[in-house]
Amino acid sequence: MGHLADVTVRRAVPADAEPLAGFAERSFRTTFEADNAPADMDDYCAKAFAVETFRAELEDPSLSTWVARDGTGVVAYAQLSRGDVPDCVRDPCAVELRRLYVDAGWHGSGLADVLLHEVREAARALRSTTVWLGVWERNARALRYYRKAGFSVAGAHRFVLGSDPQRDLILVLRADAASDDTEGP
Repeated sequence: MGHLADVTVRRAVPADAEPLAGFAERSFRTTFEADNAPADMDDYCAKAFAVETFRAELEDPSLSTWVARDGTGVVAYAQLSRGDVPDCVRDPCAVELRRLYVDAGWHGSGLADVLLHEVREAARALRSTTVWLGVWERNARALRYYRKAGFSVAGAHRFVLGSDPQRDLILVLRADAASDDTEGP
């Protein structure tokens, strides 16, 4: 496990697109590949993790992305989005935690908590009192982390991976709620 003292967390910039896209795809595949069809994984990853996609996201003013790096490269990232809010989230000004991925070697280090803190601070700066996210109902590790971090289930929605419709749970957290010690997804 890495040590937080060896990590730098900062806002991502367009020049981070290539290393972020590579890390994002590796993390996504590591997390979900065993439970999904290869064709669905390949289709989704080709679109979601293209360098051009990440560059556009990093230039999009409605998104905020943080990157965590150690001496070897990207080890985690988080992304916050201002946009559409699902009906089951009662705060129309809520912001979405679109992504929070931590390299397996950093699980349990507290790095996810550092990134979640950045997300919550940004939500407060946007005058949003609620952070919401969608997480696959079969992602037990992430569900444990988010519950421990104070998120609660508000509903569900459909997420399509390639050609496979899946069910994501919608979780919510008050942005100004006290945080506790948690271990990352």
